[in-house]
Amino acid sequence: MMISVVIPIYNEEANILPMYKRMTAVFDKLNLDREYVYVNDGSADKSQEILIELANEHQDVKYINFSRNFGHQIAVSAGLEFSSGDKIVIIDADGQDPPEVIEDLYLKSIEGFEVVYAKRAERKGESAMKKATAKWFYRILNKIIHFDIPLDTGDFRIMDRKIVNQLLMMPERHKFLRGQISWIGFNQTYVTYNREERMSGQTGYSYSKMIRFALDGITSFSNWPLKIATISGFLFSFIGFLLILYTLYSRYVIKDYQPGWASQMVTMIFIGGIQLIGIGIIGEYISRMNENIKNRPLYIVKDSNIPHASD
Repeated sequence: MMISVVIPIYNEEANILPMYKRMTAVFDKLNLDREYVYVNDGSADKSQEILIELANEHQDVKYINFSRNFGHQIAVSAGLEFSSGDKIVIIDADGQDPPEVIEDLYLKSIEGFEVVYAKRAERKGESAMKKATAKWFYRILNKIIHFDIPLDTGDFRIMDRKIVNQLLMMPERHKFLRGQISWIGFNQTYVTYNREERMSGQTGYSYSKMIRFALDGITSFSNWPLKIATISGFLFSFIGFLLILYTLYSRYVIKDYQPGWASQMVTMIFIGGIQLIGIGIIGEYISRMNENIKNRPLYIVKDSNIPHASD
């Protein structure tokens, strides 16, 4: 049994070596062959130099250095593409997902589950705002899509090779891997764990990145925003039609017609705003279609110790 561990890296120079030692202790205990596939996503610190040195010292370490920052989900996708294990673990390098939980994931997976994800019972070191937004986003997302995405989970999980092979057949540029894995199906279960604080450094996930990630999740699996735009268009068209009838009634029947700029401007601005929202939502979908049609590579590899990774 070969286990591949995919680890995206973005400015994690202080965490790479401690995490490697902790993961190695887990696999030594389980007596399993392993490979570590580190994907350096355009780090600005010394992460690249540390990875190269680590690979020179340990044969189980593989690395991919991107030409620039392409994003967390793309980095994970690259690691999956160049992994060779029978089972694949995804874990971040900041220590928030304890590598010791890999043992629980693996033992659960050999019971016959193709996917075992880690479900957070507690989240330390995160603001109340981040916890609340994450909690409600996934609950709303599950209401507007036709399958369930596990709540209170991230990308930390173990998967069989068959799951990874299916993921690699999904060419979309705006990746939402936890949604894609849930969409694939098969036997999936979870183990619970307590998420820790970062060992060191600062998170690279700003609120703007979180918003983009949320948009990727929604537009990848739901046309609900388009339905809202359509329903809003019909609703306010109907309201506008009623206003026209009322205006004609006031002018020609009850003769109580007082022309006023205020009511006209409020109506125009309100309906105009709804139209712009609808156009913006449609534009988001068209933009994503345009990105996929261009068929550009998901990422560019600057250098790697994996054969053919930089070809």
